[in-house]
Amino acid sequence: MQIAFPFRIDGRGRTADADPATHIRDLIEQTLFVSPGERVNLPSFGSGVFGLTFEPAGGAVAPAVQLAIQAALQQWLGDVIHVQAVEVSGADSTLNVTVRYITVLTRQAQVAQFTTEA
Repeated sequence: MQIAFPFRIDGRGRTADADPATHIRDLIEQTLFVSPGERVNLPSFGSGVFGLTFEPAGGAVAPAVQLAIQAALQQWLGDVIHVQAVEVSGADSTLNVTVRYITVLTRQAQVAQFTTEA
C-alpha cells in the first residue's frame, strides 16, 4: 500500500493508505496541479497548467496546455505510466483534464478525470 493523498490520518489513528490504482491517480493529480517552483526540493516539478489557464483563448492554448501536461507526466511519471492521450477543456474558471494512460506494472488501460477551479 502507498500513502494516501492528501495526507491524512485514518480511523485507526494511522497514516491513511491507498491501493496502487488510487495511488497512481493521486500522483497524476499532484503532477497536474502543482506549479513549477511550488516544491522547494523539486523546483521543476509540476505541469504549469494554472499559468496557461489565463492565457487569451484561441486555437493555440488548448494544444499548449495538453502538451505541457503530457510532457510533465512523461517526465515525472514515465516509469509508472505511459500516457496515451490528454484532453483539456475549460469553461469560465473551471478546468477539466482527462488523462488516458497505461499502468506500467499491470499494463492496464486507465482513464483519470480531474476538474478544478482555476
